[in-house]
Amino acid sequence: MSKSIVIVFHSGYGHTRKIAEAVAEGSRGHLLAIDADGNLPDDAWDKLGAADAIVFGSPTYMGNVSWQFKKFADQSSKVWFTQGWKDKLAAAFTNSASVAGDKQTALYTMFTLAQQHGMAWVGTGLMPSNAKSAQRDDVNYLSSFAGLATATPSDASPDEMVPGDIRTAILFGQRVRATAERLA
Repeated sequence: MSKSIVIVFHSGYGHTRKIAEAVAEGSRGHLLAIDADGNLPDDAWDKLGAADAIVFGSPTYMGNVSWQFKKFADQSSKVWFTQGWKDKLAAAFTNSASVAGDKQTALYTMFTLAQQHGMAWVGTGLMPSNAKSAQRDDVNYLSSFAGLATATPSDASPDEMVPGDIRTAILFGQRVRATAERLA
């Protein structure tokens, strides 16, 4: 059974968009970009309401989600009041320039948003690449489980992102799709 997956995200410099595209590739989901002013396209709330799973994405800025993503989260209180996303699947991803960069705080902010909405959470389900032989290009090199975490040097373009992070994002998207189909 085909499930509708929407990836709603903000990207300031294009790196988070590149991860969103890889998650969409893996999940066969649809992208829904939050613009530079923190706004969604006109039909966005209807698409989110019809989705079986919503994947949240934001860069990590100053240890948390971007203000544009936070504006979206605050606007979702209208949906919260009617419990419109209750029992949908939720997942999240973030990217920052630093390997740590307090990305877990951004992921937990998106986790808390999902829990406020009564959503069921999907983590990465990926084993970490944490042996001595691990290389930066390995899958889940940053060893994130609660959600997808990627890192891109501040002077790298979106086209220079670590291929292992892109592969990890595709696998994460596949897990969201498989979970949605398993629960159908």
